[in-house]
Amino acid sequence: MIEAHELTKRYGDKTVVDRLSFSVKPGEVTGFLGPNGAGKSTTMRMIVGLDAPTGGSATVNGKPYLKHPAPLHEIGSLLDAKAVHPGRSAFAHLLALAHTHGIARRRVEEVLEIAGLTAVAGKRVGTFSLGMGQRLGIAAALLGDPAVVMLDEPVNGLDPEGVLWVRTLLRSLADEGRTVMLSSHLMSEMALIADHLVIIGRGRLLADTTLDGFIQRAGGGGVRVVTGEAARLRALLAGPDVTISSTSGEELLVSGRSAREIGTIAASHGVALYELTPQSASLEEAFMDLTRDAVEYQSAPAASAGANRKAA
Repeated sequence: MIEAHELTKRYGDKTVVDRLSFSVKPGEVTGFLGPNGAGKSTTMRMIVGLDAPTGGSATVNGKPYLKHPAPLHEIGSLLDAKAVHPGRSAFAHLLALAHTHGIARRRVEEVLEIAGLTAVAGKRVGTFSLGMGQRLGIAAALLGDPAVVMLDEPVNGLDPEGVLWVRTLLRSLADEGRTVMLSSHLMSEMALIADHLVIIGRGRLLADTTLDGFIQRAGGGGVRVVTGEAARLRALLAGPDVTISSTSGEELLVSGRSAREIGTIAASHGVALYELTPQSASLEEAFMDLTRDAVEYQSAPAASAGANRKAA
């Protein structure tokens, strides 16, 4: 488990992480999200002892990272896949890490196979593609067979097969009861794999919730109903807390009643439904709405950019 309590980091008069408290629990994939400059990388660096907190604390399995006698057995992390000596081979890099923690040579061979790097184990890391570097970083994170895995942008540079491999790997680690913390800007991937979300903006906690709960609260989209008897169904569904609008003669957008309620009412009155679809926001839409005021750099609207290009 990872626990942050009032975690704070200041550089001079700039507060990068501001009294941040959250837990990352075993058996779940927790997505750690936030706009650029939100403090995600600094938080992850403090968790593994690369940055010292100005205030508060971060613990891994009940202890600060540096208090563990062999930290790689407790938490495996990928924060910067490029932080490898380019002249070393993939095998030599992992073997050096293994020696510092009393890890057997055969484990190096195992994680190379897990990461699909056995065929290039003897090649210098400086010749690796971005995706191969990411695979090596993930292999290093798994080297100590840790109970906690923390990865920053793990699918960066990977092809579709590699992305699927990471997704399957992280899901399997969580299913084994391990703690998995994942930071990524790819909302489509996060929506597929995350169970829980911790979202920060300007160094502060914005949300700590399940993925489904977050999307449902952000949705508010009601239920889309398509029927040949729209006017009759509208009258049947009407109520004091029900709002119904329409965009065509056969389509209704109903708020205040669930899809189950609508289907039951329609069936009991013999109204045939052609479509009954709950409308909910995507993770990306929900995230953008929550973090709108926490974005450090605001992009110009697309129309404005086009107009500027045309004027030039």
